Amino acid sequence: MTLISLVRHGQTDWNLAGRLQGSTDIPLNDTGRRQAHDAALAIEVDGPVFLAASDLSRAAETASIIGADRGWGRPVLLPELRERQYGDAEGTLVADFTAEYGPWNQAVIPGAETREQVAERAFAALHLLARRARQALPASSPHVVAVSHGGVIGTLIRAISKDTLPQPGRKVENGSVHTFRVERDRISLLQLVR
Repeated sequence: MTLISLVRHGQTDWNLAGRLQGSTDIPLNDTGRRQAHDAALAIEVDGPVFLAASDLSRAAETASIIGADRGWGRPVLLPELRERQYGDAEGTLVADFTAEYGPWNQAVIPGAETREQVAERAFAALHLLARRARQALPASSPHVVAVSHGGVIGTLIRAISKDTLPQPGRKVENGSVHTFRVERDRISLLQLVR
């Protein structure tokens, strides 16, 4: 069994403007950096930590700030933790998305990953993180702290909770922390913080 705390990266200017980022590499803004420091304080962990992040700069910088604040070193970067590829919708204002592509849960977007593809990739990423942590810290029960993206974390939460979480009107906030338990044949959501 491995505990994995997934942190959503801090705010970017595109988050602030309400634009879909997807795999477009948009950096953190100053608010995002403050959120990363706050997230470092919010993470509840005992024992050694394996630190990882998506290879997009907003997630990698968030993880680097957390690692520096907590003394966990530099993160291992994993493309498997990247945000959903939104294809033609990247850069679109969220307010305009439905008019252009239809309801979120039914939208067909040219060049985008499907929700099912994101879920498959996200579950595989959690199992990969658990294996990598056990290899890196074999004499202990490591806790994984990994910085990812709202679409990936939300997809995991929806799949695990059978679409009961996040609650209607709620989204995965920048800098929020969500802890999962990864077992050989099961992944469960343990805690949502902030």
